[in-house]
Amino acid sequence: MKLKKYLTLTKAGIMESLQFRLGTFVLAAGNILYLIVVYYLWKAIYASVGGGTVNGMSFYDTLIYLVLATALFNFMEMYTVWEMGRSIQSGKIVLELLKPMPCRSYLFWSYSGSFVTNFFLTFLPTFIAVTIVTHGAVHLGANLVFFVVSVIMAISLNYSIDFIVGTICVYTESIWGINIMKQVIVMLLSGAAIPLAFFPEPFRTITYYLPFQSIYNAPLSILLSAHPEPEKLAATLGTQLIWCIVMSAAGKLFWKISLRKITVNGG
Repeated sequence: MKLKKYLTLTKAGIMESLQFRLGTFVLAAGNILYLIVVYYLWKAIYASVGGGTVNGMSFYDTLIYLVLATALFNFMEMYTVWEMGRSIQSGKIVLELLKPMPCRSYLFWSYSGSFVTNFFLTFLPTFIAVTIVTHGAVHLGANLVFFVVSVIMAISLNYSIDFIVGTICVYTESIWGINIMKQVIVMLLSGAAIPLAFFPEPFRTITYYLPFQSIYNAPLSILLSAHPEPEKLAATLGTQLIWCIVMSAAGKLFWKISLRKITVNGG
């Protein structure tokens, strides 16, 4: 019965997403412009070093990685921080706390509908286009199964990080600057903006011990690996699972402590 309640929120989220179709087209247009910039930027970078490969990645490999990273970002992006900030500032959070469902669960499942629509409207078309254009550069095999598992954990981890950052609004009552800083850190250290292979040592090694690379780099490394080594695959998924558990527990504990600090103007 609990799952049925959650799926009801998913259905409502899908209907809400489809009501704003113009926003989807604007997002798609923005992504095309972004990818054009990325193409010419990295083309200039590789031209400046005489072509070939840089840190084991060719221009072709880098472009495929960044296109899929952008599609994955658009698919998994949530506006949890903004929603929590508005709820705390307006006092709406009090009504959400009265709902017969934990606030953390309600917020996640209310956004789950956007995952479904974004998957079919952004990620899937991009994935199919890349697969066709690159003539098999993305291997279609058992790695897809592990990729799906990895993406599910990436979504959970991404949400936990957003929830922790959103909870900070309880103390600051303003979230804009903190969220912008969070977005920059996540985009940079997750491999969404720059492949981690381009990071200098030992900074590159350090990023693999942080939770951020498990959001985008981990799923993409599995997807783009035609025959992933069992040890490396287990290490990647195991690292994701550990960070999912740690960040989820940290988010719940931080929220529980922060509830004592919530104040509502006029309340």
